[in-house]
Amino acid sequence: MVDLYPPTTAYDHGHLDTGDGNRVYYEQLGNPDGKPVLSVHGGPGSGARQGPARLWDPEHYRVILFDQRNCGRSTPHASDPAADMSRNTTQHLIDDMERLRAHLGIDKWLLTGGSWGSTLSLAYAQRHPHRVTEMIIPAVTTTRRSEIDWLCGGAGRFYPEALDRFREGVPEDERDDLVAAYSRLMENPDRAVRERAATAWLTWEDAIIADEPNGKPGMYSAREVDARIAFVRICSHYFSNGAWLEEDQLLRDAHKLAGIPAVLVHGRHDMGSPVHTAWELAKAWPGARLHIVEDSGHAASDSMRAVIRAAFAGFAVR
Repeated sequence: MVDLYPPTTAYDHGHLDTGDGNRVYYEQLGNPDGKPVLSVHGGPGSGARQGPARLWDPEHYRVILFDQRNCGRSTPHASDPAADMSRNTTQHLIDDMERLRAHLGIDKWLLTGGSWGSTLSLAYAQRHPHRVTEMIIPAVTTTRRSEIDWLCGGAGRFYPEALDRFREGVPEDERDDLVAAYSRLMENPDRAVRERAATAWLTWEDAIIADEPNGKPGMYSAREVDARIAFVRICSHYFSNGAWLEEDQLLRDAHKLAGIPAVLVHGRHDMGSPVHTAWELAKAWPGARLHIVEDSGHAASDSMRAVIRAAFAGFAVR
């Protein structure tokens, strides 16, 4: 097993008022005088990891975790149908990250985030490259519509029975655009409708990841019901809008990351986010080093964790 650092818990936490009715939860771990790191969670809508962190040296790093809008411990929560999703876009999240950086008195920070967290980290870094020292990105995604189409349908080439069940979760006449159909269901005022739709969505994502190396049944749905509703409501909201990014935008604008060293880490057997996107990004970004991990998928392996830990160790002294 990978050699982990001792468990580290938060020394500070709070809510950041965004000025538009949202309050974003954050917490800080490690050394208050250490090198700042912003950990950007996936989903979108999964919320930040809770519990001790062990992949980075708590003597060298000051790590900031935050729950993106409307999920985790941020308010209002997307499980409440009154939460206004129009105030939750990629640009809103980028602005929240900048607001949090200023609030904490940080000049520059290292960014780390996988899956959707990689998309948001890339979007932020391309908007504010002078605020980013390095990046560590496992499970690379750019949330292109082509990637969304794969995740929400194309992967059914390998799991046709699971895709049929996913399609059956929406009205028959809306199955030509599953993401938009699920997004509409997640706005239904009837909680039972939202719960059924969330269960169907997460059952599909569970099926994709379960047979990967290190995958197991229920990896997405193993959360309490409000968290499931928020996750799917936010995911379908973002995916049905293409994350408010132009197709190929993050790859096209990779030149804006010049001068930012990065470690990209991707599982060879990632079914939800095939490795091709990581390969394309590495080719477009001269400062990035790609590690393809042979015994991993979207669910991390010890080998993947070892690469991430080594990247943190390498950047700690930079």
